[in-house]
Amino acid sequence: MSEDLTAVARFLYEAGTLKNTARTGWWMAGVKEPESVADHSWRTALIATIIAKLEGADPARAAFLAVWHDSQETRTGDVNYLGRKYAPQADPRHVTADQVAQMPEILAQAVRELIDEYEAKESPESVCARDADKLECLIQGVEYKAQGYQNAQRWIDNSRSRLTTKTAHALAEAVLETDSLDWLRTALGESNREQA
Repeated sequence: MSEDLTAVARFLYEAGTLKNTARTGWWMAGVKEPESVADHSWRTALIATIIAKLEGADPARAAFLAVWHDSQETRTGDVNYLGRKYAPQADPRHVTADQVAQMPEILAQAVRELIDEYEAKESPESVCARDADKLECLIQGVEYKAQGYQNAQRWIDNSRSRLTTKTAHALAEAVLETDSLDWLRTALGESNREQA
C-alpha cells in the first residue's frame, strides 16, 4: 500500500481514549465510576444490529453508524445534557472533519458521510442506531439501579420516552420485565425459585 497511514494510526490512538472517557451524566445519578464512552458504544453497536435486523434495515450499516456515533468525544469529552445548557455541543460533523482531515481521502470521505447520515436522522439505519443509543442508556440505567443507584430511574424513563421504532419499544418492555441477572440464571439452568 502506497498511502501514508500515519493519520489513521494517530486516530486509532485517539479513539483509544474513549476507553477512559466516562459517561458523565451518570455522576448526577450518584454513580462514582460510570461506564466509558467506548463501553457504551460497543453495546450500542450490538443493539443497533438487533433493532435493524428486526426493523428490516441493514444491521451492518446500523452497527457501523453506532460504533462511530460518539467518536467525536475524543475531542469534546462527554458533555451531558445539563452541561449542554451552558456550553453548546460542538457540531459532530465539524469535529469529525478535523479528526479525519489528514487521512486518505477514501477513508475520510466514508467517515464524514457516516457522521452526516447519523446526524441527519433520516435513513432507517440511522434511526435504528439512534434508538440503540437510547436503549443502551436505558439498559445501563437498569443495571445501575440494580446496583443501588435509585436515581438512575430518571435516565431509564427519559431514554424510554425517546425511542421511536416498534422494535426498540418492544425491547425496552422486555428489558424492563427482565432482571439484569436472568441471563446468568438461565445459562446455569437455575429456576426462578433458586434465585434467593
